[in-house]
Amino acid sequence: MAFLDWLVGPFNDFIWTYILIGVLLILGVYFTVRTKFVQVRLFGEMFRLIFEKKDSKDGVSPFQAFTISAASRVGTGNVTGVALAIGVGGPGAVFWMWIIAFIGMATAFIESTLAQVYKVRDGSTYRGGPAYYIEKALGYRKLGIVFAILLTLCFGFIFNAVQSNTISQSFMDVFGLKDWIVGLILVILTAIIIFGGVQRVVRVTELVVPIMATFYLLLALFIVIMNIKEIPAVFSMIVGQAFGVKEVVGGGIGAALMEGIRRGLFSNEAGMGSVPNAAATANISHPAKQGLVQSLGVFFDTIMICSATAFIIILAGLYNTSQEDGIILTQDSLAVHVGSWAPYFVAVAILFFAFSSIIGNYYYGETNIEFMRANKAWLTTYRVLVLGMVMFGAMATVEIVWSMADLFMGLMAIINLFAIAALGGVAFKVLQDFTRQRKQGLNPVFKASSIPGLKNTECWEDDERDSIQ
Repeated sequence: MAFLDWLVGPFNDFIWTYILIGVLLILGVYFTVRTKFVQVRLFGEMFRLIFEKKDSKDGVSPFQAFTISAASRVGTGNVTGVALAIGVGGPGAVFWMWIIAFIGMATAFIESTLAQVYKVRDGSTYRGGPAYYIEKALGYRKLGIVFAILLTLCFGFIFNAVQSNTISQSFMDVFGLKDWIVGLILVILTAIIIFGGVQRVVRVTELVVPIMATFYLLLALFIVIMNIKEIPAVFSMIVGQAFGVKEVVGGGIGAALMEGIRRGLFSNEAGMGSVPNAAATANISHPAKQGLVQSLGVFFDTIMICSATAFIIILAGLYNTSQEDGIILTQDSLAVHVGSWAPYFVAVAILFFAFSSIIGNYYYGETNIEFMRANKAWLTTYRVLVLGMVMFGAMATVEIVWSMADLFMGLMAIINLFAIAALGGVAFKVLQDFTRQRKQGLNPVFKASSIPGLKNTECWEDDERDSIQ
């Protein structure tokens, strides 16, 4: 047990966190430069592509793939993680969250484009992600299996236990419900969805994600409008405390920088290797399209949802109370703006954010179970175990689970970053093909033959594309 404490304690904090942040930043800047700032050049294109229709009847639409990834990406971290970052690092942490989101948009483009290039058919649907491009492009199936195991453990089991625990604790505190009752309700709802296959997952996420995001953003907009005179001062505070002389002398700039980067990275998941599993499901005419859509996902998660939480907290003025509990800080900040019903709103918001994450996380695991072995018995076993972890999380204390999740996610990210660094050249060429066709006024259509030497791209071979068109 002492070894486990060492492994997930100081080792995790001082090795994984800082090495991971360094690699993510270096690659993010590299991808930004090599794509000629794709997140800026094609920002408008992202909004057009997200509502584009499917290329054929198979798979899911670009918007549906976006909602699957958003369901997992937009979770309790957007409500509580941002509050914790501000509580520890001050308002300056928000600035660094914005910076990391901007850089992460390029990384998200690369990994999601690669997921599309190397996706595979699974009946009338598509599957893909890092495990698939590690095997098909790099030829390392064993490494792909290691990644698939880590992702399944991290997202399918551990993160789902954490999400159900957050819902349970919130509903116990606000509504007085017993944890086993909350857990049982979550298990029943989750079972109804996940045993319906990917199409039911899609139908739920495309309904829940827009509703929860719109409601939350509208509340934040209302609070901003009610405090419109304070907004210039808020921006000044965010930028000032990110670079201020006072913060440099006192060490606060380090806390702001590290908390902002850390929370930003783990919120938008760019480079972690999770989102490409959703990106691969989309049925589109060109891989770069889903790369751009998932790049927009980083903007949506961090610049919009996380910023909404940040403005609610900063405008309330409670961030300097040394409150270490993110939920309490968010709840108290909302109470300043909207009064006594704030705890109820936070509980409902957490329910939507966390439950949608359970569904999205489950799907990531399913894709990787299919990669390891396409077997109904395996899939059924996985589904039952997911339900068990949802129940466990609702009734357990999960601090050690969080630490293990951070370790697994760090390992998972290192493997994915190695893969996308090695395969970045493919994504660059795919982007060039996309922009060339757009400049000609065409709706870009991709064929494997467009890039000499491109292999193992079963969904993009010339005969496959001709039959779809």
